[in-house]
Formats: sequence, C-alpha cells, structure tokens
Amino acid sequence: MLVSLTPARRRAVALCILALSAGCHVSPAASPDAPPALPLKKLRLYETGIGYFERSGNISSSSGDSLPVPASHVDDALKTLVVLSDGKARVTGVEFDSVLSGALSRSLAALPVDSDTPVTYRDVLESLRGIEVEVTAGDATWIGQLAEVTEAPPIPLSPPAPSAPAAGTGGGAAAGKPGPAERTPVAPDTQEDLYLTLIQRGGAVRRLRASRVDEVRPVDPTVAGRLGAAVGALSGRAAQLRRSLRVLADSATPVRLGYIAETPVWRSTYRLILDGGRARLQGWALLHNDTDEPWAGVSVELVNGRPDSFLFPLSAPRYARRELGEPSEALSTVPQLADRTPDQLWGDNVGEGFTVTGQGFGAGAGRLGGAHVSGAPTVRGGMVTPDGSTGESEVLSIGNLADLAQAAGVENGALFTYRLAGGLHLRAHGSALVPFTQQDVETQRLTWFGGDEERGRSGARLANTTRQTLPAGPIAVYEASGFAGETGLPRLKPGERAFLLFGADLDVELRAADRRAEDVPQKLVFEGEALKEHFVRKHRRRYVVENRGGQERRVYVALDIVKNASVRGFDAVDFDEASEKPLGVLRVAPRSKLEREVTLDEALQRSVSVRSLSARVLREKSDLAALSAADRVTLGAAARLFEDVERTDKEMAAEGSRIDRIESDLARLREHLEALGDKSGSPAGANPLVVRILALEDELSGARRRVEQLEAQREARLAAVKGELERLH
Repeated sequence: MLVSLTPARRRAVALCILALSAGCHVSPAASPDAPPALPLKKLRLYETGIGYFERSGNISSSSGDSLPVPASHVDDALKTLVVLSDGKARVTGVEFDSVLSGALSRSLAALPVDSDTPVTYRDVLESLRGIEVEVTAGDATWIGQLAEVTEAPPIPLSPPAPSAPAAGTGGGAAAGKPGPAERTPVAPDTQEDLYLTLIQRGGAVRRLRASRVDEVRPVDPTVAGRLGAAVGALSGRAAQLRRSLRVLADSATPVRLGYIAETPVWRSTYRLILDGGRARLQGWALLHNDTDEPWAGVSVELVNGRPDSFLFPLSAPRYARRELGEPSEALSTVPQLADRTPDQLWGDNVGEGFTVTGQGFGAGAGRLGGAHVSGAPTVRGGMVTPDGSTGESEVLSIGNLADLAQAAGVENGALFTYRLAGGLHLRAHGSALVPFTQQDVETQRLTWFGGDEERGRSGARLANTTRQTLPAGPIAVYEASGFAGETGLPRLKPGERAFLLFGADLDVELRAADRRAEDVPQKLVFEGEALKEHFVRKHRRRYVVENRGGQERRVYVALDIVKNASVRGFDAVDFDEASEKPLGVLRVAPRSKLEREVTLDEALQRSVSVRSLSARVLREKSDLAALSAADRVTLGAAARLFEDVERTDKEMAAEGSRIDRIESDLARLREHLEALGDKSGSPAGANPLVVRILALEDELSGARRRVEQLEAQREARLAAVKGELERLH
C-alpha cells in the first residue's frame, strides 16, 4: 500500500534516514564494547579555566585502556598528553576515532558544506544519487541505484471545494451560466513532491513519488557511516559526546597519564571571624564537575596561578589546497573527466586560516567591590605636570610615606598550590564548596574615613601572615555580635596586607574644624623648555573626632597628599597601596571627643612653559628668599631679555592690527569696483579704485614680510632667554 506523506511525516522520514545511518557510527561511550577507562586519580585545577587530569593504572596493548574525554577536549588532550612511569613503560601510540569537522563530515556525505545551510529531505536524497539503495513503499521493496531526484507536480492535501454560484443567478445551462461541472475550482492546499528515478539491478527503470515512499536505505554500510558522521556534526551536542583515547602501551608497573582539558574556573570565598585581638580566616573553594564521570576519591589540588594555555585545532584531519594545473591549450571534450571531479573542478574552497594568538587571561588581582577606594583624585609621584598644574616634586625630598607600606609578598615560583585534605567524592555534573585553608591572621579593627567630610566605614587591616598566597574572592566578616558585613579580599601574597571595609560605623564622627595651606618655594629649575618651581605646601588642620561607642576606636583618615611628604600630629601614620594614599591614625577613647592639630608638609612642583612666562613673573621669582644669589642674578638677566621678547610681541600685535585694517579696506574697495563695473568710463590703469587697491596690496605684502621678520626675531630672543635660564640647575 502506498502512503501519502504530510510535510511533518516527510521530515520524519529524512530524520529516520539519518538516524538509521547514524546507527552505523556508534560513539565510543555508547558502545558496550568500549575499552575500560583508566581511573581518575589526580586533578589539578587552575585559575585560567583549565584542569590537569591524571589517570593511573596498569595498561597493556591487549587491555586497551582508554582516556574518556568529550569530543571538544580531544584537541587539548592530544596537545598536552604526558606519560609518567616509575618503571619501564613502552608506549607505542594513542588511538582515537577521528574528530571530523562539520564541513568535512558533510562533504564526505555529499551534503551541503555550509554549516549554516539546513539539511533538507531533498539534500539527503540528492546525497544518495548514484548509490545503491533499498526503497520501500508499502509492501513493495526495490533495490537499485538512485539515478536522479527531480521535482514532481505538487500533490493536494485536501479535496477541491466547489465554487458557489453568483448571487441572484440560476445554476443551469439554460440560463446561460456554467453548470456545476463547468465551475472553476478553488485552488487547494498543496505540498511539494519529488520524483525518484531508480535503476534496478536487472536494468529496469522505475520512477517513484517521494511522498509515497516509506524508507530509503543505503545498501553500502560505508555510505551509511558517512551519513551518521554528518548527523553527529549537525548535532548541537556533538562537542559533548564522550570519546575514548586508547593508549597503546605495555608496562609492568602502573603508568600515569596526564593531560590538560577545559574546566570551570575554581573560585574562592572567605569568612573572617574577629574575636577581640584574634582573627581566624576560613577559605572555601567552589568546584564544579562538568564531566560525565563521577569523581571517586580524587586527589584535588587548587593552583593559585595563571599559566598560559591556548586552543589549537589538532585532532581533525587537515588538507592543504593544491593549485589546479591547466594545459597550455584550452582543449575541450564533453566528458571532462567523466562528469566532474578534481574536487568538482577546483570548487568548494572551504576553510579559514587559524592563527595562534599569545593571549593570556586569568582571574585578575583587583580589589572586589571597591571596598575602600575613595573618589578623591590622587597625585602620583614622578608625573609629568601640564603647564601650571601641580604634582609631586622630583627634586625635593622631605619624606617617603610609602615606606610605611607592608613588606613585599613572597612566592616560591609562579604558582601556589592548595592540596585538599583526603580524596574528593563528587558526582558527575555536581558542584561542591570545599575548605582549602583555615588559619589565624593578623588583623586590626578600624574606622575608615576616605575624606574629611565622608561618613565613617567599619573595617579591618588584614595582613597575610600565613605562608600561602590568598586568591581574590568575596569575604564575609563575623564578630561576637554576629554578621558584621562583607567585602572583597584582593589577591595577597605572604607578607602583604589589605584594608577591608565592610559596613558603616555610626558611632564615630570626624570633621576638619580648620584647614589652612601655605606654599613655601624652595628651588627653581629650568628643564624641558619649562620653568619648574619646587615648593613645600604646608597644611595646618584641626581634626575633631567623636566616639560614641563603648570601645576604643582606631580612626584611619585618608590624606589627600603625595607620598613625598611628612606628617606630624597623628598617633600613627600608615599607607594604603591600593589607593596610594597616606593614612593618619587617631586613637579615640570610648564615649569621648578628641581634638588634634596636625601638620602635613608635601613636596610639590609646578611647571610653566617658557612661552607662557613674562618679565614680571621672572622678576617676582627672583625675589624668592629660598634662592641663592646666583639664581637671583640669572632670573634678573632672564627678565631683562624677556622684555625684548615682549617688545617684539607688541610690534607683532601692531603689525597684526595693521594687516587686519588693510584686508578690510581691500575687501571694501573690491566691492565698490565690482558695483561700478564699466560705468566709470576710464581705463583700468586710470581708475582711482584700482590704483588704491594696488597700493594696499603692496602695503599688505610688506606688512606680512615684517611679521615674518618679527617672528624670527622673537624666536631668537626667546632662545636667549632659554640659554640664560639653563643656568638654573
């Protein structure tokens, strides 16, 4: 019996053909005869999203032990596979099912190569042209070569509906109208159809409608296997299919096989328990097993480091393109290689080049959540200051508050490893939060003020007094009263410290009752065509701190000064590396108010370009008390030379005004001349307007030449000023 197929059923037939073919290409993980997997013994996870998997056991060529990895990880495994043995091992190779690219698997199955092109029912049938197939339609079955697939007339999906007669008319022929048999039918719903031309084994030619065919099965299992490979490439889960790398080796002792594969990034989170003067830090690691294999007693190491790793296409077969050689004469024959090939006459140049880029990436070492960073700008030492701006002095030295920062962290090598206690048991596609450190650390409770007018923040200064590097992560803080707040812990090497701010301190209030500043010049230096004035800015401030709490407070005040400074009046001075700010520390007793006068001296510099100077400014600078007699003489001489520069500037300004006046007069006279046209009745040479225009043009040329001379003169006089100022060292 022949069955008419709806579009949904026809799509099902196409999928059925591919699924049937796919049955001849069984994934190694799905096969009951798959080689046994070497047990996973060790796992090392890195911050960069890679993991080192190590399996061990006795292996031999006869047992066919394997490494089960997803198809997407085969390239990484082949790129990094390492064999380790304590005894004598002989490894002859690693065998695996080829990982075919989507374009190659489609090409082998004669399907459209473009991965963005959907595979249709007709595409599948077209791929079987010239192939011996078994066609079933109802109870009938034919075997033969599929010669051609062509379009067939569409078939109706429902019977045609008769048209209604026109309103107000009879339906008979006697009335002059068409009868029922003559009415034009309404176009029915139809579906496309195909003809299959089959050359049977006996030579008979049969044409079949695809809509009436139940099954089309390739007889050759190789063809079926290629269609199956194409199905795998079409699948969105192709990269997750488990593949086995079979190790060909013989060893009398256990062999360890290690390889790198992509893994979820392990992340850290902390708890800080503050108990009076003691503090305990708990570190937890969040791990994910995204594989299909449960981890049973696996030794896990967490690596705090960022080794480089990259992707590289290695496992899939690759083909180089060859040029198509052509004879010198364009000889033409109809067969042309018996109807195509040499890769369909140099068609399908599919593929793109691959470039390895040495990009590194990692978890970063930045402070999480902006825990304590103040919005106030900071002035960094050694900066190049624009004209008139102020920066840290490079000549004066009155102190280095950065020396108060912690000692540099120390690490042994580029990586630091945490080894989890005991073996880890974690189900496939499961996650776990596991402890990786618990140690006493040095902390100091504090109240932080980012500026004079900001609100106080509860915080702690944490020093990494352990021998371990602490990776960055969120941290929750607990006190005897319970949860105190949370913030982020930056990456800390042993010996480093950080200021952690985790809440508002409503019991402490700070204000600056009096702020004064005075600049005291110390030295003038001419450098880089700029006159740099080095001076000390002396700040006088009076802080008023009120502590309404029942415990003593250590109040840390972020100071808006440079590192090259000295501070007096605070109980202690500290420095924050993250914001590069000095910190003044005040100790305030419980339920009391403290007033404190402090002095801040910072060494600064300001620059003025030589072209922005003036004789008045140079004379004022020569009167500075801190200068030597020789420097005063130099500045006086430079001021007198600059007077010549200023006279030249005045002459240039006068010539500029003169040029503007001449150009204005020329424009006005040319308008008059254009308005008169030929009505003047006099020759051009005798026209008074023309005469005046020519005279003004001569005057304009002379003025412009004079400006050029003055510009050269100014540069020469300015060079003399520079030469004099260079005596300032």
